[in-house]
Amino acid sequence: MPLHEKEELSRLVGSFLEYLRNVRNYSKTTVEAYRIALSQMLDHALVSHGDEGWRIDLAPYRITIAKLSKKSIALKLSAIHSFTRFLREQLEVEVKLLYDQSIKVPKTLPKPIDQSYITEVLEHAELPVKLAVTMLYGLGLRISELGTVELANIESGWIRVRGKGNKERQLPLIPSLEKEIKIYLDRYRPVRYLFEKDGEPLKSSQLRYIVSKAFAGRGIKATPHQLRHAFASHLLREGARISDISELLGHKSMASTQIYTKLEERKKLESYLAAHPLAQGKPDDGEGV
Repeated sequence: MPLHEKEELSRLVGSFLEYLRNVRNYSKTTVEAYRIALSQMLDHALVSHGDEGWRIDLAPYRITIAKLSKKSIALKLSAIHSFTRFLREQLEVEVKLLYDQSIKVPKTLPKPIDQSYITEVLEHAELPVKLAVTMLYGLGLRISELGTVELANIESGWIRVRGKGNKERQLPLIPSLEKEIKIYLDRYRPVRYLFEKDGEPLKSSQLRYIVSKAFAGRGIKATPHQLRHAFASHLLREGARISDISELLGHKSMASTQIYTKLEERKKLESYLAAHPLAQGKPDDGEGV
């Protein structure tokens, strides 16, 4: 690729990353992942620019990432697709991608934390940790959402959360959680954010460490995102409508929430296999009634 073309495409990548930061409000971690993927694309893809716009041949780039996991490859290709969509839709720049076929990544079922483990941690945690765990499990928040909860968005019985794509959703506060928030505010007196230090919100990495450490202290390996999974799975198990769960989680599509129904179906199957005499290979000890 000629130097001037690479410099121009690099400039467009920079504009895209600024768009993700300032308009789409993507987290620093996500923007960095996009930056790395696009930087690698600039280094390895065959790129040219002519009267019909940009032409990006990903074949050489895909060779360099071929040994990565399917999930990693899919994420890098997704970053490139998002970039080219930005060029077309936001900047009205023509671009053609070659060898950009997506790959199928097998879906894995989430692994929610058992409720007894959550209860055990809550019984022994200090107030800030207890509140963080309760909000992740009681509201189904993402760790990035927890870090940006502002005091102004906590009202009587409700809390307003800013999620992916800067999209807001209103969540109901159960009375016990509302009481816990009040105790926390009275004791720690944050200024703007619920979880803050020196007036700045705690980073996702800091909150993730605090929560994971609390579970590790009880001999339990768990992540904040598993608390979100537990929120959805336990609601579904107790009969909540999947459409309501989807809205509470802030999912764009119901398809993202459907995975929890598969999780519950698998648990039912495991319970059946563990309990039924034939599934365990036990002989029948008499006639049925």
